[in-house]
Amino acid sequence: MANASAASLEAIYQQNLTLFSQTGVDYQSWQHAPILDFETDARIAEELGWTAAPTKSLFMKVKGGGYCLLLTHRDSRLDSKLVKQLLGKRVSVCNNEEMVEAIGCEPGAVCPFALPEDVKILVDQVVFSYPELMFTPGKPDFTFAFDSSSLMRLLEALPNTVIMLPERETEQA
Repeated sequence: MANASAASLEAIYQQNLTLFSQTGVDYQSWQHAPILDFETDARIAEELGWTAAPTKSLFMKVKGGGYCLLLTHRDSRLDSKLVKQLLGKRVSVCNNEEMVEAIGCEPGAVCPFALPEDVKILVDQVVFSYPELMFTPGKPDFTFAFDSSSLMRLLEALPNTVIMLPERETEQA
């Protein structure tokens, strides 16, 4: 499995800090043992007393070329038919090597921000139902949390095309 370079991960981390600063969004951050699986995530969340909802950033390839990222709750599932309706093309989840090459994040620590500007961001509106959200900024040993009411301000500051998924019933895995 390919690993993201330390320089690339540091750049993604710094872009997140810049985004928070430029938008005036308050956030919390933690440095901790690397989180690359659900078991470690659960253990560290308990140790640090996290209350924010964990997000999932699913990086996908669009049939015919290009990429997109689905930002959703960690327990939500991909509705590939809905995504095809919105994009007009089928999508498939990228393998780790292609994802690292395209965006520089470590597998398991995909960041929803600091993406190349041609990557479309799909936002599952379920994330707005939680008071706070948390995500990993590319580095698996860091976590950021912020009020979900600030998500639109962060997304609007990005150069990426942002597509909101229609509201739907919350689907738990």
